[in-house]
Amino acid sequence: MLITSRTPAAMVKELAICTRGLTKQFDRHVAVNDVDLEIQTGEVYGLIGPNGAGKTTLIRMLATAEEPTTGEIYINGDRLLRDKSNPKLKRRLGYLPDDYPLYEDLTVWDYLDYFARLYRLREPRRTQRLHEVLELIQLGNKRHSRITTLSRGMKQRLSLARTIIHEPILLLLDEPVSGLDPIARMHFRELIKALREAGMTILISSHVLSDLAELCTSVGIMELGFLVESTSLEQLYQRLSHQQIVLSTLGNLETLLSELKHHPLVDEWEVIPGKNSVRVNFSGKEADSAELLRSLIQARIPLTDFHCTQEDLETIFLKLGHKQAS
Repeated sequence: MLITSRTPAAMVKELAICTRGLTKQFDRHVAVNDVDLEIQTGEVYGLIGPNGAGKTTLIRMLATAEEPTTGEIYINGDRLLRDKSNPKLKRRLGYLPDDYPLYEDLTVWDYLDYFARLYRLREPRRTQRLHEVLELIQLGNKRHSRITTLSRGMKQRLSLARTIIHEPILLLLDEPVSGLDPIARMHFRELIKALREAGMTILISSHVLSDLAELCTSVGIMELGFLVESTSLEQLYQRLSHQQIVLSTLGNLETLLSELKHHPLVDEWEVIPGKNSVRVNFSGKEADSAELLRSLIQARIPLTDFHCTQEDLETIFLKLGHKQAS
């Protein structure tokens, strides 16, 4: 077992996922490059990055759908191999790729029953499990319907049900909300939250960063095959998210800007197009923003809006991508 000095063997056993030097090369193209990934048990870990960054290839290797060129994968401390040496370990995995086909001529019940049989679930547990997952995905009333009659959101929830029918402890989801409308995405988010509360560890890749910000405890950012960031969402915000204040005035915007430019805690500002408003990056704390508001009122600036926000995950990702490119 290859364990680095910074990750003792005992710690590896406590991790849901641990990779060491994980690399995948296709001819001359390195899709995943020397990735050391650590995911704690019970986390929802969001994997983000541009197209071609290596996210899908990384997930496929974790799901044993792709053989690493070099490197090692551990699931709960056990070495994961693509051969037939550890079938029990593979049964702990649930993998939902972004392009998994559905057998649309089957009914919902027959489709799930087919996969339950593949995983060798025996009666009466098999029927019990089918009822459980249909209730979870809220498709119990559709169990006798043909899959072809379902909406896209229902089909995606059914795909998730197929992925968890065998009660895995680790769920690997590759772009599961791609193409879904906002309501279908909301339903899917609620499912992920329920699965996490049930004790499942979840790795999810998505381009919908607002969904990941709501769901995830930690995130990893991939660029050109490298894992350039891997940290808790809280620490990422603390380190890279600036506090922003949006201010609007009934008066002259230049007068407001003149006051802001001379404030020592105002780092940058931008005028919001089409509005008599400005957005500033503010390096102070809550008490400092209250003091800023007091000083503007004293300066007789006729404010109509003053509210504080934090830069979101999408803004942080775009800033990081810009730094990598420059």
